Amino acid sequence: MLNIPIKDYFRETKLFNARLTVAAAVAGALILLLAVRLAYLQVVAHKHYATLSQANRIRPIPIPPVRGLILDRNGVVLAQNFPVYTLEIVPEQVDDMDTLIEELGGLVTLGEADLKAFRRLLRERPRFEQLTLRTNLSEVEAARVAVRRPYLNGVELQARLQRHYPLGGLAVHALGYVGRINESEMERIDKSAYRGMRHIGKLGVEATYEKLLLGDVGFEKVEINAHGRTLRNIERVAPVAGKNLTLNIDAKLQALAEQALGKRRGAVVAIEPRSGAVLAFAATPTYDPNPFVNGIDPEAYRKLLDDPDKPLVNRILNGQYSPGSTIKAFLGLAALELGGFDADKPVTCPGWFTLPGDRHLFRDWKKTGHGVVTLHEAIVQSCDVYFYRFAAAVGIEAMKNFLAPFGFGAKTGVDLPGESEGILPSPEWKKARGQPWYPGETVMTGIGQGPILATPLQLASAISAIANGGVRMKPRLLRSIVDAKSKVAREPEPETYPELPLRDKHHLDELIEHLTGVVHTNKGTAYGIGYNAPYKIAGKTGTAQVKGVAQGESYVEKLVPERLRDHALFISFAPVEAPQIAVAVVIENGGHGSSAAAPVARKLMDYVILGKTTAPPQPAASENNE
Repeated sequence: MLNIPIKDYFRETKLFNARLTVAAAVAGALILLLAVRLAYLQVVAHKHYATLSQANRIRPIPIPPVRGLILDRNGVVLAQNFPVYTLEIVPEQVDDMDTLIEELGGLVTLGEADLKAFRRLLRERPRFEQLTLRTNLSEVEAARVAVRRPYLNGVELQARLQRHYPLGGLAVHALGYVGRINESEMERIDKSAYRGMRHIGKLGVEATYEKLLLGDVGFEKVEINAHGRTLRNIERVAPVAGKNLTLNIDAKLQALAEQALGKRRGAVVAIEPRSGAVLAFAATPTYDPNPFVNGIDPEAYRKLLDDPDKPLVNRILNGQYSPGSTIKAFLGLAALELGGFDADKPVTCPGWFTLPGDRHLFRDWKKTGHGVVTLHEAIVQSCDVYFYRFAAAVGIEAMKNFLAPFGFGAKTGVDLPGESEGILPSPEWKKARGQPWYPGETVMTGIGQGPILATPLQLASAISAIANGGVRMKPRLLRSIVDAKSKVAREPEPETYPELPLRDKHHLDELIEHLTGVVHTNKGTAYGIGYNAPYKIAGKTGTAQVKGVAQGESYVEKLVPERLRDHALFISFAPVEAPQIAVAVVIENGGHGSSAAAPVARKLMDYVILGKTTAPPQPAASENNE
């Protein structure tokens, strides 16, 4: 007999209803959760997701501004922009970047520098932004890319403006150049201000006035499809071009200065004394800045670095030279101003000087000596013994304190980066280096040798102070800032340093008379450039020793290697009655300031005062050649 259980329909129905209730509750909870989420997405987060949705079909494209031009005082273009083809990639539209770059490498030449810069941009820039892979494509390369362009997702061929220096290396140490933004610069710049750009001012005026030259980035909103192709332009905000800069530099005077230096290593600075305007800023050798714009070839850069003439060194700002006898122009004024030395009393120059109790001979450049000389004759003939005696009498502290207001030992404040301070020595300065000060160093400082060092710009600034009646102006390359659209020019106000603290300003007139004698009397060391001048020139020659000469030895220039020969210097201003130009010339290993440096200054003064660019007549012989 089968034992068949009897079903409990009531219990099964109750269990089924319970399960149904739980399932309904779960379903209801899920529906409620979905509804809440939907409400959140549609109401609370509507703006956020609408923006994301918009971003999927609308792309902002930065429009780089036109960099401002740089012109000389007469409107000659020194830095401009010209159109070039650039190869750009939008990373978010590329499926396989390595494959794409390999394919592009078959169309255009891709150097290691291009690839390295592009990889850096990939790490640092948004993926929706167009990143430059190669710039300055040739027409053939651009045509190859244009033909293949429909089959290369993410690739764009653009016409961009590139910095160009039409006069090549002319005034390169003043202008500087622009170059690719490197990693350290990327960390400190405002990235939003440089969207769509890859260049920044590196040196010179390009670096100092980067913010003015840069301009403001514009943008364009475009609608794209699922493949990243542009469908239509939605909005465009035009970029604002950078300001144009007019410099105080005269391109013709600059070219004249560089031509006068020729293949020699040296520096020439010309300043307008009453304003501080820098008229010429020449250092040789120069170099072409154009290859630096998109990254100079490593081999070419290494060649510049290894060049023994050091063309990359800005000799005007960073060349620190013994001023030699040019310092006598300022210590001659100190002889009139300071106590402890009687400037009215003649000094006997036998050709040497010794300190009391010391047998060391401090020799004059003229072996036979100058005989009995006054201050006027000491400056005109550049008598070393006179200034040896002066230095020993007044001491190093008095000389240091007198020279400081002329700008020695401090930056001039010129509107260029990286200026050197030179050295205005003192016992404290040497003590800070763990060394004692010796009396002989005081004596040598009196003729601009020993530890004292100055830049050509400092020398030009200092002599300008004398030309300007004791008022030293801050040297300035910028003449005016011009709005590219309105053409309105704004000129910065000249800046003045405190007036020289002179006890008697008539001493300045007396000094200028002595400096005029250097050029216009037949015993003057610079008489060679002054005997035929139709205007009066005040100046001081200098010869700075490079190789030491031991006691008892003689310096024979022809027997000394060229790079160990003396530096030639000359500082001057003209016309004496109403100075229009002050000039400092330094020629490395040039020999004598009278024969090497002074003629260069004369050419610049003739151009500014007379409007002549031809060489002055052959100079007459001078009794002194220092």
